[in-house]
Amino acid sequence: MTLILALDFGGTKLAAAVVNVDSRKWLGYERRLSPAKADASTDLEIMRSLIYSVLQGTKPDAIGVSFGGPVDASTGTVRLSHHVVGWENIPLKHLLEDEFGVPVGVDNDANVAALGEHRFGAGQGYDSLFYITVSTGVGGGWILNGKPWRGAGGMAGEIGHIVVDPVGPVCLCGKRGCVERLASGPYIAQNAREILETEPHRRGGLRDGEVLRGLVGGNLTLLTGQLVAEAATAGDDLAKEVLHKAAWALGVGIGNVANLMNPQRFVLGGGVTKAGKDFWQVVRQVAQETALPEVDFEIVSAILGDDAPLWGGVAIASGILKIVG
Repeated sequence: MTLILALDFGGTKLAAAVVNVDSRKWLGYERRLSPAKADASTDLEIMRSLIYSVLQGTKPDAIGVSFGGPVDASTGTVRLSHHVVGWENIPLKHLLEDEFGVPVGVDNDANVAALGEHRFGAGQGYDSLFYITVSTGVGGGWILNGKPWRGAGGMAGEIGHIVVDPVGPVCLCGKRGCVERLASGPYIAQNAREILETEPHRRGGLRDGEVLRGLVGGNLTLLTGQLVAEAATAGDDLAKEVLHKAAWALGVGIGNVANLMNPQRFVLGGGVTKAGKDFWQVVRQVAQETALPEVDFEIVSAILGDDAPLWGGVAIASGILKIVG
């Protein structure tokens, strides 16, 4: 039996799973939230405990790793994390190879998830697709001519930092009005919170912010993107407005990418994509309006859900074994 260990270092979640190379059923699976003030050492220690929990005394034949941030895939070195401190220039591939004595492949989470969806999910049968993860951040991964495409410096697919509103709010990257600044989960929550805090009396009625306040008991620091989506579903107009702007930003980004690269299919995953049918309707409508009418493409939901990076890790590790073999 050839055993694959797949790891997912996300911005807020850590996961490990083990599977037989020819199987689609996990033999072991563990997921844990990263602490609010975690650093690289914290995440590595948590991941180590998850790894030994799923391995249960066995040894993997190869390891495939998804990391939520820029990665030099050729060396397996993490450049940095935009959400967890201390990851600058960490040689993750070498750390894992030294500890487990097996070949390791490491890549950016969006690239890995794209590979997972292409091999096992919504991208099966397609030669070109663009996977977009809309979660703690917004990232993208390309499959072109059936293979991952990372760009000259490994930075291809950064749809999250396409500027869609030049006079919009400042993003973590320093630019204004990025897709990520408007459409990622934490920023959706922040945008709703800022409206409630700065304009508490502009709005009236139970349907305009009151549902949001009720969900957090008036403590706006507890707001999350998921709660904004729940409030929108319950009819809160403020929440619907914030989600609409997020969907609009994502749609504009997708439409521009469609014009530029013309992939057959866009596959969307991540927690924000669970925001409901209205969110999807706006994304699709705005994307089509932004793209040229001659540009034909589909926008579909990821089949593998939160496990897309793990299955991409399986694909990476399988590829390593074929090369080694």
